[in-house]
This record gives sequence, C-alpha cells and structure tokens, in this order.
Amino acid sequence: MSIQVTQLSKTYGEQKAVDNISFTLNKGEIVGFLGPNGAGKSTTMKMITGYLPPSGGQALVSGYDVTKAPLEVRKRVGYLPESNPLYYDMYIREFLSFVANVHQLGNTTQERIREVISLTGLEPESKKKIGALSKGYKQRVGLAQALLHDPEVLILDEPTSGLDPNQLADIRQVIKSLGSNKTVILSTHIMQEVEAMCSRVIIINKGHIIADDTLQNLQQQRDGKGYIQVSFGEPVNATDLEQLAGVTKVVPGDANSWQLFTANVDEVRKNLLQFALINNRNILSLQSNSQSLEAIFRQLTK
Repeated sequence: MSIQVTQLSKTYGEQKAVDNISFTLNKGEIVGFLGPNGAGKSTTMKMITGYLPPSGGQALVSGYDVTKAPLEVRKRVGYLPESNPLYYDMYIREFLSFVANVHQLGNTTQERIREVISLTGLEPESKKKIGALSKGYKQRVGLAQALLHDPEVLILDEPTSGLDPNQLADIRQVIKSLGSNKTVILSTHIMQEVEAMCSRVIIINKGHIIADDTLQNLQQQRDGKGYIQVSFGEPVNATDLEQLAGVTKVVPGDANSWQLFTANVDEVRKNLLQFALINNRNILSLQSNSQSLEAIFRQLTK
C-alpha cells in the first residue's frame, strides 16, 4: 500500500478540523478526495505530506511515518497545493532546476526537466518568467514541480483550477496516465473531473469520512432515481420487464415505451438488450439516467 491513514486527527484549539479518519490507498489508484469548504480536505492532505503535524493518529507513505521520517516521505510525495506557491521572478526552467536541486536529482536534472515540460504541455511558454504566465500555465508549472522527482504518490489540490477546456483535457489525460503506476489523491470541486478520472471517491464532511467507495458502488447504493427509458417496436408485457434482474420498478409510458427504475443502470441495460434479442423485440430507443456524483455529494453533505 502507498498510503495508510489510521485514526488521523488535527485539532486547532477546541475545533477538530480532522477527526479520527482512516483509509488506505494502493498503487494504481486515482482517488477523488471531496468535501465542502472547511471539511478537512486540505488539512488531511497537508498532514500526509508532512507539511502539518497531526494532533493524533498516524499517516504512513510507502511505509514511512510522516512524523518520524518526514524527509523519506517528501522524497516519495509530489504535492500541488491549492495556493500553488511559485517564484514569479524565476524563469520556468530556472524554477524547475531549483526544485530539482532540492530533490538532488544530480546528472538527470536537465533530462527530467525536459520530460516534465513536455508532459505538462509547457513548451510554448517554457522560456518565460513564471510571473508572465496565465493562471492556467502557472498551474501547469505547479504540476511540473510536483512530478519532477518522479514520486510514488501525487497529492493534487485543485489541479485543474484556471485551465481552459483544451488545457483541462490535456491535464486530465496526464493525471490518468500517471495513475497507472502511482497513487494519486485528487481534490476538486469539479465533480465531472472526478467522474472522468477517479476510480474511487472519498467524501469528508466536518472532519469525518462519510463515504469511501468506487463511484459505481456509490451510485448503486444511493441511486434510487436511476432509470432506463426504453421504447420497443412491438408490445411488451410489464411483467416480463419487472422480472429482469436489477429492475426495482416499471412505469409505462406512451405507446410501447417504459421507464425501468434500478440501482444499477449498467446491469439493467445489458439484461434489457439480452431480453430483446431472446424475445425478438426491436428496441427503437434506449436512454439511461443515473444520479450524478454532484447529486450524491449534495445528499451526503447538505
């Protein structure tokens, strides 16, 4: 496992920002770490990086305790904080060289700088000072510095902030490709980004973890409004549709159209296609509606 958090807490005076949370993240996972403002997301990520000392509990990164072996942890973590602190008077390559020296990359420095500049799409602006860049390109510089030392764990706090749609698609692909051999924690308020990139979702609210599962399982557990709208070319009995595995309710519509309510849209869609094939029924239209992550998030945190 890459990250193991056990009963981790952070207290400021009488206020508990993070309250005895536990989770484990493995290599190859891209995890969406979600929560309302003030829920404890950034505090948790700062404790995992060693930036903030925990008030209680334990956080391990690649087996190293963040309080007992902070330098070993920092060697293995790439961190892009929400504020994205950069030296605006430095040129991009100059800044990345500085970061490379901090990580003691030695003879591999220039090659690695070229790699991350290419990976994050910084080539068009690579000869500029950081202060002259747009917000989107500054964000790319922050991502480049997080990737520079090829860390085992990436902790990204609002990594797509300020990106235009084209840049967003590029960075999304970069993060997805990195997730194949790293552990990635991604915090964002853009739920579509989580749906597009993450294999798992952790939701924190008021310092407590209130959900930790795959996106598909979250939708199955909470998706009472998921349904498939289907129209047939021939008459179909409601009883036959009610007997399809996964269907919880059948509502007739106009002509030969039906709404099939389900907690698992994908399962019912497959069973419906099989039903049509076996019973020689033509499906004229098939549309699915599944509860979005945003709706689930609002239900859990309101």
